[in-house]
Amino acid sequence: MAKKVMGSLKLQIKAGQANPSPPVGPALGQRGINIMEFCKAFNAKTQEMEPGSPVPVIITYYADKSFSFETKTAPASYYLKKAAGLKPVGKRNRPKGSTKPGRETAGYVTVAQVREIAEAKMKDLSANDVEAAMQIILGSARSIGIEVKG
Repeated sequence: MAKKVMGSLKLQIKAGQANPSPPVGPALGQRGINIMEFCKAFNAKTQEMEPGSPVPVIITYYADKSFSFETKTAPASYYLKKAAGLKPVGKRNRPKGSTKPGRETAGYVTVAQVREIAEAKMKDLSANDVEAAMQIILGSARSIGIEVKG
């Protein structure tokens, strides 16, 4: 017999750095999910990824307090900012795009880099081929003020 699904939740956690502190602990605790069990499983699954890269995760939890989770690839904006070489700024020490996309340019990436990002993100995008995935990534680049050269 299948387990009864109680719900699901989406979080974005740094690869290999899940711990019971906020936002992970409270989000899981209020749903009755074993926090330490999730943290250990998530860290084990993401240890081959680049440490510190943001990983979207969808957690499905069941009536018997068990859970399953699915990890996605890092957001396109993360890859674009990394490829453009943007330096971390601000309180959270993360790279920022342009404050006025379309008028100011925050950085530059090449078409080859866009193709590489599209290929890495292919399984999470709703695109049938790499060319369509590249168009999605180009849209993301435009929206954060990163210009594509040659």
